Amino acid sequence: MKRRDARAFWLFVGPFLIGLVVFAYLPIGWSAYLSFFDARNTVTPTQFVGLDNYAHMLTDEPFLSSLGTFSVFAAFIVPLTFVLSLALALGVNRLRFARAFFRSVFFLPFACSYVVASLIWKTSLFSGVRYGLANTVLGWFGADPVAWTGTVHPPLYWIVLVTARLWLQLGFYMILFIAALQRIPQHLYEAAWLDGAKPGWQVFRHVTLPQLRATAVAVLLLNLINAYQAFDEFYNIMGDARGYPPFARPPLVYLYYTSLGSGGQDLGRGSAGAVILALLIALVTLLQGRVFRFGRVS
Repeated sequence: MKRRDARAFWLFVGPFLIGLVVFAYLPIGWSAYLSFFDARNTVTPTQFVGLDNYAHMLTDEPFLSSLGTFSVFAAFIVPLTFVLSLALALGVNRLRFARAFFRSVFFLPFACSYVVASLIWKTSLFSGVRYGLANTVLGWFGADPVAWTGTVHPPLYWIVLVTARLWLQLGFYMILFIAALQRIPQHLYEAAWLDGAKPGWQVFRHVTLPQLRATAVAVLLLNLINAYQAFDEFYNIMGDARGYPPFARPPLVYLYYTSLGSGGQDLGRGSAGAVILALLIALVTLLQGRVFRFGRVS
């Protein structure tokens, strides 16, 4: 019986595990190895440079600026995603009819390609000409067309980037919150009502929100990690035939240009930047999990 269970386990887990090792762990390990070498236009370097690549990246102004761009993006996207996805979950969970329909409608954008969504946002909604949907609406009120992705003062390009990411990921986090809401015991609400709690904010604050703590922390962690890894919407919305503007360049886009740019493939420094970014993500995740006591029962 145990042998049969073990065979069944490896039959189902084995293909996924092999794919994880080949396409995730090995590239990560090789990238960490390359970060200690002078690897220009090659993935098999021979000249060991130690920590020089790390020293260069930690003093490289464009790389540090890209980390600042991430900080701005995360400051927008993390709280907005958390609040809006929780609000959607509360609204959909209270519906008495067509609940499955609205769950599907809000979740569908998550299945959409980030590249496709970015191009739609750039060419159809926030195009810099008067035929884009946003400029068409502004035209109804007599306003001039706006170059959304090219306006730096004020930085209107953040509207395009943030709304694209919100549309793509709100449904996923909404589903997580709905699952958590459905696990809350009904007797807690009944006890709150008997104790005189008023329906609405008091019940939400003292019953619903504490019961959502574990899911809320998980949503914050996933959202922050995804913000660090933002690439598709930035690259496809802000980039054009002239290149990519430096004022909205997140870390992964900068590392892409460093490792695979037309000016030369510096895989050593690009790998060092990727390792720094991975360590930064891990550090922020651990700190956030410790602050919110993720994984603890009480």
